[in-house]
Amino acid sequence: MSTPTDTAPQGWHATTILTVRKGGQVVIAGDGQVSLGQTVIKSNARKVRRLGKGNVIGGFAGATADAFTLFERLEAKLEQFPDQLSRAAVELAKDWRTDRYLRRLEAMMIVADRETTLVLTGTGDVLEPEHHVMGIGSGGMYALAAARALLDQPLDAEAIARKAMGIAAGICVYTNTSLVVETLASGR
Repeated sequence: MSTPTDTAPQGWHATTILTVRKGGQVVIAGDGQVSLGQTVIKSNARKVRRLGKGNVIGGFAGATADAFTLFERLEAKLEQFPDQLSRAAVELAKDWRTDRYLRRLEAMMIVADRETTLVLTGTGDVLEPEHHVMGIGSGGMYALAAARALLDQPLDAEAIARKAMGIAAGICVYTNTSLVVETLASGR
């Protein structure tokens, strides 16, 4: 018996991106796994990076080329609106929603600076996460649940992110433990 996923074309899967803001730190962590169907193509991809002048960090889930396009566009918006992550993100979201080329991009992003953490989607959403924690991608909800459960523990933001990502990797087959973690001092 065939299910809808059996007949769907194979697409690129994988990624868990998590952000945690706690105790003067904001962290974005991402796993390194890229899969095609049931095959791991790469285990050490870098899906988290610094943007702009290094004062913004971001992570992506989705098609790699699409995500790099969005990173480039966001960096251009950050140049246009220096030190205004929210404004740059809203301007990117407007372009993403209205530009014929950008509308076809399949990716989500988490971006953060000292003050703000945002999730950007292709539907024009610019969301600030509740409880200063958010996860996206295949294992994003597992990592999010784990991080929320760990928030009241005596751990800093990076330790929570690493532990939550490890939990997600133990549950989601599209997530591994090869992590890239970027941290900024937080204004909160």
